[in-house]
Amino acid sequence: MDRPRHSVFARLWGRIGAALLLLLAVLALPLAAPGPAAAAMDYAKQVLIGADFHGADLRGVTFNLTNLRDADLSGADLRGASLFGAKLQDADLHGADLREATLDGAVFDGTDLRDARLEDAFAFNTRFEGDLRIEGADFSNVPLRGDAHKRLCALASGTNAATGRSTRESLACG
Repeated sequence: MDRPRHSVFARLWGRIGAALLLLLAVLALPLAAPGPAAAAMDYAKQVLIGADFHGADLRGVTFNLTNLRDADLSGADLRGASLFGAKLQDADLHGADLREATLDGAVFDGTDLRDARLEDAFAFNTRFEGDLRIEGADFSNVPLRGDAHKRLCALASGTNAATGRSTRESLACG
C-alpha cells in the first residue's frame, strides 16, 4: 500500500528541520560561549566596598570610577585593567600584577601595594595618600606627577620578588 505523500514529506521536513536547528545551534555557540572571564567584565561606576577579588584573573577588566574601598585584590592579575578614577582607600593590592593598567585619576589612600608590579602602568594623575605601603613595589616606566614621585620616593624600600628591582630603583629616586 502506498504511503500518503504528506507523511513522507513530513518526515523529510522533520529531518531537514532538525538538521537546520542543529546547524543554527552550532553556529550560535561562538556567540553564546563566554570568552576569557575578564574580557566581558565591566565594573565601572559600581560600589564594591570590601569586595573579594583575591588572586582573580582580572586582565582587561574595567573598574572606572568604582569604589573599591577595603577591597581585597591581593595577588590579582590586573594586567591591562582600567582603574581610571577608582577609589582604592585601604584596598589590598599586595602582590597584584598591574602591568600596563590605567590608574590615572585613581586614589590610593592607605592602599597596600607591597610587592605589586606596576610596570608600564599609566598613573600620571594618580593620588597616593595616607598610610600607603609600597615596599617591594615595581614602578618601572610609570609616569608620575612630581608630587606623587616625591611622596613615593619618601616611602620607597624593598625589592620586588618577581622582577628583582628595588622600589627606589624602579622609581628612579635620587
